[in-house]
Amino acid sequence: MWMYLFLGLYGLAMCFILFYSLAQAGLLWHFFRFKRNCMAPAKVSDAGLPAVTIQLPVFNEKYVVKRLITAVSEMKYPAQKLEIQVLDDSTDETSSIIQECIQNYPDINFKYLHRKNRNGFKAGALRDGLRQASGDLVAIFDADFVPDDQFLLQMVPHFSNPEIGMVQSRWGHLNEDYSLFTRLQAFALDAHFMVEQMGRNAQQAFINFNGTGGIWRKACILDAGNWQDDTLTEDLDLSYRAQQKGWKFLYRPDVVSPAELPPVMSAIKSQQFRWTKGGAECAVKHLKSVLLGSFPTKVKIHAAAHLLNSTIFIAVLLLSLSSIPVWWGFYQGLIPAIYFKAAALFLLSFTVIAAVYFFANLSLANYSAKGLLRYLWELPVFLSVSMGLSVHNAQAVWEGLSGRKSPFIRTPKYNLDEKTGPWVSNVYHQLKVPAGTYFEAILAAVFLILVGLSLYTATYEMLLFHGMLAIGFGMVSLASFRSYLAKPGA
Repeated sequence: MWMYLFLGLYGLAMCFILFYSLAQAGLLWHFFRFKRNCMAPAKVSDAGLPAVTIQLPVFNEKYVVKRLITAVSEMKYPAQKLEIQVLDDSTDETSSIIQECIQNYPDINFKYLHRKNRNGFKAGALRDGLRQASGDLVAIFDADFVPDDQFLLQMVPHFSNPEIGMVQSRWGHLNEDYSLFTRLQAFALDAHFMVEQMGRNAQQAFINFNGTGGIWRKACILDAGNWQDDTLTEDLDLSYRAQQKGWKFLYRPDVVSPAELPPVMSAIKSQQFRWTKGGAECAVKHLKSVLLGSFPTKVKIHAAAHLLNSTIFIAVLLLSLSSIPVWWGFYQGLIPAIYFKAAALFLLSFTVIAAVYFFANLSLANYSAKGLLRYLWELPVFLSVSMGLSVHNAQAVWEGLSGRKSPFIRTPKYNLDEKTGPWVSNVYHQLKVPAGTYFEAILAAVFLILVGLSLYTATYEMLLFHGMLAIGFGMVSLASFRSYLAKPGA
């Protein structure tokens, strides 16, 4: 009987992944519809442009803050209508770097706001800055971004429509070729910013402000209840509150905001933890009101998939762990082979997910042969590493769903936009090895043993899956140990 319990968990996890993939298929369909739309607004004269405040939330970013301020200072916009707030929560020499840097631009309206505490973390800084913001519109850039000087002129004209509450740009990648892990992050983010954001926006479903690289109408922020710090993803939270109030969001995939990708596993995990836990917290906060609201059924379905998408990591972890006794059951003849054959239906999930990443990444590469070759090796490696992150991310999701609170831990920035660079000299990255990293290493060994047993016993049904798990957990655990144990200056 216990064997069927594991088989039930295995099937339940597969069903959730199937639901997720079907939602992705819907987004892919609307992605093609979006591409036929012309999103560029009519040009607006300087006299007709509204006042804009750019907010730069910063906390201990000595490696990148000067680069950010320099980029924003070059923004093309009428000077008398532009205010730049540097929202500084720093406790190190970042503060002096900022003050020295902005003195180089006496003709630009910089406002330096330094808090003596981090109450509310990033949400608190944005909220405090908003009280003093003079602009009708508020653009936000995190410290690792290098916005284009045409950003405001391309995005602001959309706000001539009084229903528009937020316009989001697409993230670009300054250092995607720095390492394998930065390339895989770019691979994943491009799918989000191409298929997911475009697919949702094309059908007027809920989309989200991505925390940076976008512009808000100040009145929209205030009408939706302002920035709140009860979740780790204040951007997703405010996005859902605003759209439930009737504000419309717009996505501009043709406007690119370049940013730095975390180059090491400790920084990647820090970012992933915040995103996945915050997403789960927003699901608890908003899913019921969205499902009970007067939205079209398709909007509710995509909102549910959107808010619950981080839960995929719990499903992947359950699928991985339950596959061990299920494999044993098939090998011992305790589970009829017909059940395994029925599982072939779930190959549809893989096909859909592969198609999403294919069109997202190949469309950015103009469907070139080079892009195709890159995709063919990136997809299996990406899927393996994503499964390898399931322990870490499933813990984050569980904490979010269960209401366990944790502080906002920002992702260290490195200013590595070249192929080479000494990331170990960064004083911000974490040096303590979490317990989950040891569990990842154990699972890598377990699935490697299962691969050997499958080859030895000629039971190949789960060989590919277990092989990808062994590779994924192995890569994640080894990269984690390397980054957590690295000594500055090494």
